[in-house]
Amino acid sequence: MTPEATLARFREYMVGPTRFMNLMSCFELGIIDELRKNPGLTAAKLGEAVGAKSDAVEQLLQLLVKEEFLAYDPGSGGYSLDALAAVESADLERVLAMMDLVKVCILRQIFYLTESVRAGTVVGLKELYGFDGTLFEAVAEHRDLRESWGRCMDAGTARVDPWFFENVDIPAGSRVLDLAGNTGLGAILAYRLKESPGLRVTTFDLPEKEEECLRNFREHGLAEQCSFIGGDVFDKVPEGFDVVLVKHFLTLFDKSEVVKILANVHKALNVGGQVNVLVPVFQDDVREFDSRSVDFYPAFFLGCAMGQGGPQKLSTWQACLEESGFEMTKVTVEDPAAIPADSLPLQAVLCATKTA
Repeated sequence: MTPEATLARFREYMVGPTRFMNLMSCFELGIIDELRKNPGLTAAKLGEAVGAKSDAVEQLLQLLVKEEFLAYDPGSGGYSLDALAAVESADLERVLAMMDLVKVCILRQIFYLTESVRAGTVVGLKELYGFDGTLFEAVAEHRDLRESWGRCMDAGTARVDPWFFENVDIPAGSRVLDLAGNTGLGAILAYRLKESPGLRVTTFDLPEKEEECLRNFREHGLAEQCSFIGGDVFDKVPEGFDVVLVKHFLTLFDKSEVVKILANVHKALNVGGQVNVLVPVFQDDVREFDSRSVDFYPAFFLGCAMGQGGPQKLSTWQACLEESGFEMTKVTVEDPAAIPADSLPLQAVLCATKTA
């Protein structure tokens, strides 16, 4: 890359936050909704409709015309949807949920990324909320974080988890442990998608999750098939299981902690038992493969969520499993062409067996 090209690349980084909030504001102000209902409105009419100065509206719309999200008619001075008109409402809702997460849970906290890396904790939460802990702990106390995080994660889980279960084998009648299964919805999905005679699925998480978890099992009519065990994954994982599911969890920790978790999982499994792990990945050479996870997750986990963790190279995840005593049996990586173009993480399912 030439010096000129390098400087041009820097420019793209410089304008990232301003471009993001320019686009986000057009949605938040209701400009896009107005144009969907009434194409051809001028900046003055749009300003009246959304309660903003026409000059300010006109400023914001320049970027969207440049990016061809909107079209501008010089003759009438009117604006209308361009590329945005072809986006399905469900796709747009998913994108806006992610953009809201970026605004609420990331933009402010990420300002303290450097300090968070030095401290190994999420400094932004301390500075902005007076909260000493992780994002996943903070959502229990702060409604704005909880609503933004929950909306986005529900959408992501709804897309990814069915794909995960398509790529794992749960033998009939297995005893299954959903590690860090939160409030039991993952166990419910596992039972529904892999139902067989004698199948039992247990959620393992912190004891305070038990009440809500059991309530979810009852409401879904699975109180007999699904159960809960409370505990700490770093202390001990319940033993005697045939299959352990680990989804949306290992990425929260550095590699040394991941190995500790997997070593406890190894102890929990019967000989011949299998662990199935869902993690975001990037390939060993990030220049030669779709490594979109690198664009977002390292800074998110270090600066906004945990103060540690993040996606790993596929070879690193495999090495962690093997170091914990497992033998790899199958690796499945999402096809970039088969997932929504706006999706940030590229997920992988890693299957490994506890040998004698």
